[in-house]
Amino acid sequence: MVAVSTELRRDNGLQTGQAPGRRAHVIVFGNEKGGTGKTTTAMHVAVALLRLGKVVSAIDLDARQRTFARYIENRRDYAERAGQKLPLPEIQVVERSKSMTDATTDENTRLADALARARAEADFVIIDTPGNDTNLSRQGHAAADTLVTPMNDSFLDFDLLAKLDPDTLEIKNPSLYSEFVWDCRKRRLIASRANLDWVVMRNRVSSTEARNKKKVATAVERVSSRIGCRVAPGFSERVIFRELFPLGLTMMDLPLPGLAMPLTMSHIAARQEVRELLATLRLPGVEKASGS
Repeated sequence: MVAVSTELRRDNGLQTGQAPGRRAHVIVFGNEKGGTGKTTTAMHVAVALLRLGKVVSAIDLDARQRTFARYIENRRDYAERAGQKLPLPEIQVVERSKSMTDATTDENTRLADALARARAEADFVIIDTPGNDTNLSRQGHAAADTLVTPMNDSFLDFDLLAKLDPDTLEIKNPSLYSEFVWDCRKRRLIASRANLDWVVMRNRVSSTEARNKKKVATAVERVSSRIGCRVAPGFSERVIFRELFPLGLTMMDLPLPGLAMPLTMSHIAARQEVRELLATLRLPGVEKASGS
């Protein structure tokens, strides 16, 4: 398990410390497909919360790719090179167990320990899950207060949520992933915890109107009531999101002194998309702030 950027996180000038007795809110970004923008979205939400003065801890459950951890490491490195004070979350990477006898128990303990450390000082804990079905992914989902499922704006990704009639767009039945989320909800209620708030966001949305785009939008709206999720506005398809990863930056950081990346109208629109997503998530203590 690896933790990075603790010193910078404590000295970023934007975090004030968690109030005594406050329970950290856990936001999990997950689905069972890769390439849907989970890490990009998780990082933008994390930085947006940091810039609202919230204490944020991050957990990466994909120890093989470590994309979330590398994003934060890139941010730490850029801050040091450029002499910038950027708000940074503390990051923990939970490794998969190498135990040959009881890997599940070992992984569950590792994640529980990471969550305990994160909850001890954070207002929000953000968890990025791998794009496949693993025990750590399942345990991460089960810990969520808010589950955010980004999906590319296509019927290929919609199949993650439900099966539908291609002619009428009527929902036939939920998919395995939707049933899994429903199971997580039931287990939370049995444990006398608050209901899981599931938010599906259409990601990498084309800027041009197209027949397929409208059909996907219709299908997502129809399935939301069937599987019990809310629909959030996602991010448009923009090159800037990929350009910012090596620097560890987000749209919420721009414009940045010394960075040769002038703020364009496209950047301003992308930043507004992040704000709209944050407002739609209805996170405790940030609803008014994110909409202002």
